[in-house]
Formats: sequence, structure tokens, C-alpha cells
Amino acid sequence: MTMEGKPLSEFKTSNDLEAMNVQRHVPVNLRQSGDNGSRMLISQRVRKSPYWHLSEESGAWCYSVYNNMYHPRAYVPMEEGGLLKEYEYLTEHVTLWNVAVERQIQVKGPDAPKLVDLVITRSVEKVKTGKGRYVILCNEEGGIINDPVLLRPHEDEFWFSLSDSDTSLWLQALKMMKNFDCTVSEIDVAPVQIQGPKSKKFMIHLFGERINDVPYYGLMEGDVNGCPVIVSRTGFSGEDGFEIYLYNASANAEKLWYYLLDEGEPYNLKVIAPGHIRRLEAGILSYGQDMDQETNPYQVGLGWQVDLSKSEFIGKEALTRIKNDGVSEKLVGMKFGGKMIDWYPADFYMAYAENGTKPVGYVTSAFYSPNQGCNIGYAMLPNAFTTVGTELEIYLPEPYAGGLVPAEVAQTPFKASENPGTGYSRTGRKLET
Repeated sequence: MTMEGKPLSEFKTSNDLEAMNVQRHVPVNLRQSGDNGSRMLISQRVRKSPYWHLSEESGAWCYSVYNNMYHPRAYVPMEEGGLLKEYEYLTEHVTLWNVAVERQIQVKGPDAPKLVDLVITRSVEKVKTGKGRYVILCNEEGGIINDPVLLRPHEDEFWFSLSDSDTSLWLQALKMMKNFDCTVSEIDVAPVQIQGPKSKKFMIHLFGERINDVPYYGLMEGDVNGCPVIVSRTGFSGEDGFEIYLYNASANAEKLWYYLLDEGEPYNLKVIAPGHIRRLEAGILSYGQDMDQETNPYQVGLGWQVDLSKSEFIGKEALTRIKNDGVSEKLVGMKFGGKMIDWYPADFYMAYAENGTKPVGYVTSAFYSPNQGCNIGYAMLPNAFTTVGTELEIYLPEPYAGGLVPAEVAQTPFKASENPGTGYSRTGRKLET
């Protein structure tokens, strides 16, 4: 594709592209540089999780880096269906995910509630003992620096189950500056996710009928094959699901993993990568793609997370101003043409208006949706283009198009979840407003 006689690749630093990042300190990398087949170096500088070798045994063949750990991103070979086959297992049976990259940062001690309340945008009192919550942490400018699941296994103990940014050093600095009487440290706890329509039956098999008493975002202490665990009814799929947080994971990883595989055979359990196709359908955001520290909650449908009635939290002043002034761009759902996107996009695809002559935004996440029968994704767009039904165009590289394809702003979530919980439901429904 060309624009004013120039190939798209030459518009890496055009005024139009720079203008879309004018409010950012570090621009979004909008260079359409693709992937020429680079491979990842496996070395000592990036951590291997306790499940690394077990994922390899289960067929993992592609990794990314997440929270300074290797993160399995594909198991089924492309010639056998690839990620779309993994989607089939997830939506029809039950799946096991290695998500040890969700590093657990423990805040423990008499002042633990004070520190936690300072950094989350909603009240710590809403996180009762034995419960969890989806929360966001913002910097003083209102930018989102993490969106973890926050667990409270004990009155004076919290676990930040982190998304992809290292928040532990920030928490340690705040603890020291405020002289809070608590500790902040990473602990040897590594989660796996059990996701899919058969997940509840499988979990009843593992833990008995008491799993029925665990509400969405509830916690339960348990034991798997002699290994102590905490179970939460959470997940990243939009399907029914749970997470199993394994204590002493470095020593117990094999005992848990092999037992889950053996016991899961009658349920057709398969090991897959985190289901990004399904999370897109469900309206679930991915930190680092759909939001980062230079996007604020009101841009990405997370304004419901911000309780401005709280007396104090980091970012309150900025978020109050942002809410009053409004935002100039928002994240929206998109449906668009082209061949099936069956692999993780290497770039933020550009969105165009005015017959492909004006770049107005960029696609943050994209995949083919079997449920919708088309490519879907999220795009960051100026307010003028965020009304549901707005027609745009998206430039897709080969092999998906090699040019512009028609696109339309769409209602989210694309596919409702059977058990979405308040958080995911609200997030999805507010993306387009």
C-alpha cells in the first residue's frame, strides 16, 4: 500500500503518525516492521518458571517474555491447527495453562492494608479476607502501571498477581517512604489456570463439592497430590475457570503438573497457551497491548475501577482532572476483513479514515474469532471515530491482506461470558462508550 506515492514503511515518523502520539512521553511503536523469523535466545538473563520444562514436555514451541520470565505462547503446531485448535479445546473441554509469569508479590504485616489501599484505585475494604479482586494501580499522572488480581488470603496478607510490569520495586519504595510496618517480597508461588466449560467438573473431581461454594473471585485453601495450594475462581478466558496457586512451586511443580495431566484425561484436558482469541471475544484487556502506563482508566473502559470518593490513593488528583475534562481518544472494539489472523500480530496495525489517506489510530490486539466469523480486535481511536457502526479501514500485512480491509467499530464484548463477573462484564460493555 502507498500513501501519497510513498510505501507505508516510509511513514515511520510522519507528522500524521507522530500526531497520534502527541500526548505520550514514549510513543507507541507504530513502525510496521513485521517479523522476519527471528528466534528467542534462551539464557540466564530471563527466568525460567518452575513449569518451564513441563511446558516443553507438553509441546510448547514458542515463547515471549513476560515479567522477566519465559512465557509459553503456543503448543499445537500450525500444521495441526495452531492457536485456533487451542481455542477449540478451550471452548469445548478443559485446558491447563502455565501462567507462572503472574509473579506473586506478597505484602504482609500490620500496615499491609494501608499500603495496598494507597496503591489501588478502589477501597481495600472491598477486598475481604479470603477473597480476591481485579484492581488497577496508577501512577501520579493517572497512567495504569498494572492491573493485577489482588488476593487476600489472610487479614494482614495480600498477593498482587501481576500483569506484565514489575511493580514490586515501586511497592517496596512506597513502603520505605511511608514507613509502613509490613514486608514486600516476591514469594515462591506459581499459578496455573484451569479454563473451559468442563473446568468446574474437573475441579470438583480434584477438591470435592466444596468448590461449588467458591464464588467468582473467591479463594479456597486446598491440597493437590500432597501440595498445598490456594484456588481462586478467576481466569483470562471468559470461560468458566479457576487458578491454582502452588506453594513452594520450585519443589512441587512436577507433583502438581503431572497429577493434573493424569487426573484430567477423562475430561479431555489439554495444555494450551493463554487463550487470547477467547479473551478478545470476552472483552478482556491485555496489559502492554491494550493499555500501559501512558493510558488512563477512562480511555480503556476501566473508569468503574476508580473510586474518587476515597480519601487518598496515588493518581487521584490526576484522575479527578481527567474525568472532569474528558479524554480525547478511547479503546473500542473492531470487526474487520482480511484472511483469518491466526497468529499474534507483530505490529500495531494502522487504522485509516478518508479512503485510506488518513491514519487515525491503531489496532492494539487482533485475532480471528470463530464465534464472530471474522477478524476482531481493539483499536485506540480519537473520539470522533468511536461510535459503534463507524466505518474505517485497517491495513493488514501479508498473508492476511497486504493492503487495506474494511473495518467497523463494534459493540463489546463480542461474545458474552457464561460467568463474566462484574469486572469483565463492565469492562467489555464500556469499551465503546
